[in-house]
Amino acid sequence: MNLSHIEHIGIAVKSLQDAIPFYENVLGLKCYNIEEVVDQKVKTAFFMIGQTKIELLEPTAPESPIAKFIEKRGEGIHHLAFAANGLQASLDELAGKGIQLLDKTPRKGAEGLNIAFLHPKSTIGVLLELCEHPN
Repeated sequence: MNLSHIEHIGIAVKSLQDAIPFYENVLGLKCYNIEEVVDQKVKTAFFMIGQTKIELLEPTAPESPIAKFIEKRGEGIHHLAFAANGLQASLDELAGKGIQLLDKTPRKGAEGLNIAFLHPKSTIGVLLELCEHPN
């Protein structure tokens, strides 16, 4: 597997409108992109800090995974995402090592990335996402 860097840290929030001012006015970061990922029932806002992005995730439907996460655990860190070169090969390698995959094949995510998630039961309790820029 070829991981190059932390792509982003995903943070579940109830409201982007309420959360963005904290990151901009208190931390001094600038929101550079807001987009909705319809099939994931989420609206995202992105900030850069050094080489790493912070992704705020607001649910757009009560049955969305982010809404369920917030209901169970409250707002907070949702996942850690790594940039992976050769995403499908990485998923195949992980499956061969017995890692439980939430996505057996990459799917489209925010910012046009191909993404796949690994089940926290196989990753010491942390929801991990692998991301790759499409060719």
